[in-house]
Amino acid sequence: MNRIISVLFGALVALLVASSTLFIVDQRQFAVVYALGEIKEVVTEPGLKFKLPPPFQNVVYMDRRIQTLDSPVFPPIFTAEKKSLVIDWMVKWRIKDAKQFIRNSGATLTQLEARLSPIVQAALNEEVTKRTVRAVLSTEREGVMRDVAKRLEADIKPFGIEIVDVRIKRVDFAAGITDSVYRRMESERKRVANELRATGSAEAEKIKADADRQREVIVAEAYRDAQSIKGEGDAKASALYAEAFGRDPQFAQFYRQLEAYRKSFQNKSDVMVVDPSSEFFKAMRNGGPAPAAAPARK
Repeated sequence: MNRIISVLFGALVALLVASSTLFIVDQRQFAVVYALGEIKEVVTEPGLKFKLPPPFQNVVYMDRRIQTLDSPVFPPIFTAEKKSLVIDWMVKWRIKDAKQFIRNSGATLTQLEARLSPIVQAALNEEVTKRTVRAVLSTEREGVMRDVAKRLEADIKPFGIEIVDVRIKRVDFAAGITDSVYRRMESERKRVANELRATGSAEAEKIKADADRQREVIVAEAYRDAQSIKGEGDAKASALYAEAFGRDPQFAQFYRQLEAYRKSFQNKSDVMVVDPSSEFFKAMRNGGPAPAAAPARK
């Protein structure tokens, strides 16, 4: 029994010793091996590795992937024409030399980012102050990012890192300038709108005047044509009446009397007080037109 316990105890001790001397390096990490507080080795190849058990050696892991540093709050940057710009930037970086990184910034990333932010901002200030607002916003934006990255290559050598990319995410005017720019843009848009309204009103009046002129011409021509046609009709009607009445004057007189009666008694409510023996009722008294006179005999 004692022998079995001793065997198990020995196996457990061997397992503990083996676990303290073995460590695994992930492909996304650096493994920094410390020997009595000093950096002994930096392991970059992934896999199962060996070391001495603590306290002789211990391992600290560091992320070797690309990191992102976003811009903190900084004061505005003045351009070449003394305009204040607020620039939101982003830097992509990663650890290149783990030993150098630890000597300057320790084993954590927070301290490095706190020291790197002012350096990036200073490099950005140097590049922006040489350019105009238009250049920073559009024409030379890529150039600003490229030149900032070149400046950082020399400034970050002591940190043991490398800059992968520098990007300007957003460029805006300072608060006071933004308000003035918006007011100027608003006044400019109002001016353009007023010009368009004035031009539209002038065009509308022109079109309306032309339409009125055309209407007057069309109405005048139509009235002229109507009067001409009416005159021709009246002339033909008078000629027909004259010809018809000339054939039988008595019938013509009788017809005119009937027309007078028709026009006089159109409404049942009309009242006329006239002497029945008057000339007006001659046709009613006679019962029709008088017979035509016999032609004289030769």
